[in-house]
Amino acid sequence: MVTLAEVARHAGVSSSTVSYVISGKRTISGATRQRVEQAISELGYHPNAGARALAGKRSHIIALVVPLRTDVYVPIMMEIAISVTMAARQYGYDVLLITNDEGPEGVRRVAASGLADGVILMDVELEDERIPVLRALNTHAALIGLPEDSTGLSCVDHDFFAAGASCADHLADLGHRDVAFIGYGSAVYQRHAGYAERTLAGFRDRAAARGLRILHRPCEGTYESTAGAFSRILADRPATTGFVVQNEGAIGPLMSLLRTAGRIVPEDASVVALCPEPLAEQYSPRLTAVTGPAQELGRRAVDLLMQRIDGKEPQEVTLLTPVLTVRESSGPAPLHV
Repeated sequence: MVTLAEVARHAGVSSSTVSYVISGKRTISGATRQRVEQAISELGYHPNAGARALAGKRSHIIALVVPLRTDVYVPIMMEIAISVTMAARQYGYDVLLITNDEGPEGVRRVAASGLADGVILMDVELEDERIPVLRALNTHAALIGLPEDSTGLSCVDHDFFAAGASCADHLADLGHRDVAFIGYGSAVYQRHAGYAERTLAGFRDRAAARGLRILHRPCEGTYESTAGAFSRILADRPATTGFVVQNEGAIGPLMSLLRTAGRIVPEDASVVALCPEPLAEQYSPRLTAVTGPAQELGRRAVDLLMQRIDGKEPQEVTLLTPVLTVRESSGPAPLHV
């Protein structure tokens, strides 16, 4: 069994340095940290593995890293978190919540402490800085989200590429040719959030194949930012008759702005939202929307993590198929704009 001292010798540092890298209790230079993490990976060191073996039992706790951001839709995040908690209880596990504002250090602290038998990450970015920590510490993990490189990982997510494509198909089938995509704020794309970038990529790809002329306008989700995005769309492309919204906060303002501009939905403009069913149902007219089963994400993630904890180590990516439900907010493109 590899010891902490052997990791220290392999990395050319002191045992205390290795301990600080694992615990995150002190700041260690990037080069030293990388050396230690590489040694941990190469030697296959498992922090607290000996203590766990002597105890003869697991902690029966899993850590769930939940997003703490202003640019996420909190009700969906909470629905997933509740689903994870309920699924974990069926396995006899409790859930420890940690917030992603701690970044890689928070994951390192929990993984190295031995407090949790595994970790579930939410709000996964394409180049997520937390994933190298999980790999270096050989931590049991499941991801709700899909990074750019999913090699050796267990991931479950909505098929956001297909969701974006279905929005383009629906509006193209209705005869729309000028379509705008109102997305999340610029910061979401700058941090390469997988759900935002993959939806936009799927929309763009299918729009090109269907001959749509499109505009993408980021939006913070406030009334003011939505009004700004809407004004730019009409200024740049006055003939726009189709709107796709992937920002829950922007839906209400957009519907109001369309009415103010004298554009009746769906006679003059069609709106398709990527949002939960209850949200789509609360507007008038009710929204045509692309949705996915949030609770299923939580259940699947727990199942994948438990398989890893049991030594089965499933290396797979599961994408849940989105559903487009047609309601009153979308209709044939108007003959004249």
